[in-house]
Amino acid sequence: MKTVADIATPDQAPAAPNTPRLLDQVRARIRVLHYSIRTEQAYLDWIKRYIRFFDKRHPRELAAKHVERFLSHLAVERNVAASTQNQAKSALLFLYKEVLQVELPWLEGVTQARVPKRLPLVLTRAEVERVLGRLPSGTHQLVGGLLYGSGLRLMEALRLRVKDVEFARGEVLVREGKGNKDRVTMLPRALAESLRAYLLAVRGLHRADLDAGCGEVYLPHALERKYPSAGREWGWQYVFPSPGRATAPRSGMIRQHHLQDQAFQRAFRQAARDAGLVKPATPHCLRHSFATALLESGYDIRTVQELLGHSDVQTAMIYTHVLNRGAGGVRSPLDIVAPPAPREPWKVTEVSARYLIAARVVSRRVACPGATGRA
Repeated sequence: MKTVADIATPDQAPAAPNTPRLLDQVRARIRVLHYSIRTEQAYLDWIKRYIRFFDKRHPRELAAKHVERFLSHLAVERNVAASTQNQAKSALLFLYKEVLQVELPWLEGVTQARVPKRLPLVLTRAEVERVLGRLPSGTHQLVGGLLYGSGLRLMEALRLRVKDVEFARGEVLVREGKGNKDRVTMLPRALAESLRAYLLAVRGLHRADLDAGCGEVYLPHALERKYPSAGREWGWQYVFPSPGRATAPRSGMIRQHHLQDQAFQRAFRQAARDAGLVKPATPHCLRHSFATALLESGYDIRTVQELLGHSDVQTAMIYTHVLNRGAGGVRSPLDIVAPPAPREPWKVTEVSARYLIAARVVSRRVACPGATGRA
């Protein structure tokens, strides 16, 4: 039986010297279609899991029942979320359709997991103020301020270039956001001066890197060939650079990278704990809170949709369900009726036998603080 041990373990030799490994074919096809690096990493990971799950058999030898079995394993035994299961299905669809060039009439019948509709977690303005105040000063506070003040996603904020911050117009240009779309959002006035001072310090570090023969950043697509020196220009530098240089995942070159998302996520979790939040807050909650705050301030849903970069207004409509006053300012009927007349203090007239037993246990423990036995 044909196996693909060379696929699952990159250090093994390929089956034929002139035949690219399957994972290399997947990478090449993803880059031809201009998928993001995050999508590439996720698809490769699911394809590896799929091959290992069936003892390194080649995907051409597998059929619809194997795909269904793998997805069922994720849902039943691994207990993954519906969105995770659908991501795995998308990766396998890409493998068969785009890489192996296999017609997939049999794969169309694979069950699509139904993603439940969840309301976004929103922080109040007081909670946002407490969390932002406990973030480390400097880079992390500026990133958090942009997430809440501009409605950016975390990676959109970390990938900002200096040229995309318009101080004169009070705007931030988001390039190649989710869905490879560009959009314009506001630059909070409260952050403008702090961000100016921060960029002055970053520019000094960039000049020192240039003097040391470094200071080059990644350029998208073919801009590096078209403008060979653009990667060292100030306008193309990241607003939030990483403390050190790193190896680019695709080219393998050592360049200046932006701040890692894991670093900010760790700082945000610690700030949320220090602020005493019981909500499972994440950096993305600041984006939800941004949209909700705009709706509370009276801005229309169409404006919120454009600032968030949603293709459909229905996506932004979910924030109307988390407003304190409801979508249309509806008041509860209980808040409209007249308050009840004052009554006598509440008295216990009837209690169950279970309540009496519990009361005796409590009274015994109060009378004998050192007692440890059962009543």
